[in-house]
Amino acid sequence: MREPVELRRQRILAAVQARGAARVTDLAAELEVSVVTVRRDVEELAREGRLRRGHGIARSTLPVPAPPPGRAAASGDGDTVVLVVPARHSYLYETLHGARSVLEEAGARIALHIAPQVAGAEQPLVERALADGARGVLIAPTWHTLAAEEADAKWLCALGVPTVLMERRPRPGSALHALDSVCSDHWYGAHLAVEHLVALGHRRVVFAARDDSPTARALRAALAEIAGAHPELDAWTLTLSSPEAGPDRTDGADRPPVALPGVLRELEATACVLHGDADALMLVQDLAAHGIRVPEDCSVVAYDDVVAALGSTPLTAVAPPKGEVGRAAAELLLERLRDPRGGGGRPARRIELLPELKVRGSTRALTSQ
Repeated sequence: MREPVELRRQRILAAVQARGAARVTDLAAELEVSVVTVRRDVEELAREGRLRRGHGIARSTLPVPAPPPGRAAASGDGDTVVLVVPARHSYLYETLHGARSVLEEAGARIALHIAPQVAGAEQPLVERALADGARGVLIAPTWHTLAAEEADAKWLCALGVPTVLMERRPRPGSALHALDSVCSDHWYGAHLAVEHLVALGHRRVVFAARDDSPTARALRAALAEIAGAHPELDAWTLTLSSPEAGPDRTDGADRPPVALPGVLRELEATACVLHGDADALMLVQDLAAHGIRVPEDCSVVAYDDVVAALGSTPLTAVAPPKGEVGRAAAELLLERLRDPRGGGGRPARRIELLPELKVRGSTRALTSQ
C-alpha cells in the first residue's frame, strides 16, 4: 500500500531536522521512493517554510540538536566546515568553488572566510570559527615567504580538528609535512610547458615566474630543474614575471623593473613561459609595443589558465586542476569527519593532481630564422 503523501513528508522533515541537512538522493533511498518524488516533496515543504532547499540538499530551519556526549556524528551531515582562502586570489577562488560543491552536496555547512594577504591573518579567523562550533578546516594560507609558513605551522598543527591544506605543499620535514594536503603537481605542469616548446623547435627560452607563494616557489624550482637538465635547450634564464611578483611586495619602488622584452632580446629567446595569466597577457601587449609578434616572433605559454583564453591572442596555458583540488580536499576532510575515531586512526595523506596543457594561438613551431 502506498504511503500517504503527508506521512512521507513528515518523515522527510524529521530526517532533515535530526541531521540539519540531508541529500535528496539519500532521502529517496531511505524512503524507497524516486528522487523525483522526494524533490517534489522538498519543494513543497520549502514553499511552506518548513525546510530550506539547496542544490540537491534539504536543510532544516531549526537548530541542529547536539549529539549525545561522547558520540561523534556518523556522516558529517550538518557539520560546519571553515573554509579560508586569501583575498583577491582568482586562482584559489576556483579551488574554493570546487570544495563548496562537495560540501554542499554532503549537507555540510560552510563558514567562508577571506583572509587579508598579510602574514598571520588566517589564525584568528580559524580560531573564531572553531569557537563558533566548526568541526573541520579547509585552508589555503597566504605564505608569501617560507618564514610565514613556519610561523603558521605551530597553530595549524594544534587545532585539534581535521584540517586539510588546499594547493599547499608543506616544506619537507616541517611540522606541516604530516598534515593532510591536496595540491597540483606543479613539476608536471612545468614539464608540460617545456616539452611543448621543445617539440615546436624552441631552444632558447625565458622562464618568468612569481616568487610570492608556495605554488610560485614550487614552479620556479621545477622550471630550473627541468630546464637545467634538458639536453635540447641551448639557453634559458629564470626571472621574476613582474616587479610585484616577489615575496616582499612592500619594497617594489626599490626593485628595478622586470623588462621581459629586453630579457628575451638579450637571450635571443624565441619562447617564454610566464606565471601567471595576467603577467602573460601584459607581456603580449608589451611585446606588440616593441614590434614583436606572438606567436610569429615569440611563443608564449601562461601558467594558471584562469583568464589565459580571453586574450586577443588566446594563450596556450598550463591548467592546474584548481576545482578538482578543492573537491578532493573537501572529500578528504569529509572522510575525517565521518570517521568515528575523528580521523586520528588513519595516516595523513598528501594528494597531488596533474595539470593539463591547453594549446591555443600563442605558440607555434619555430621557423628558420
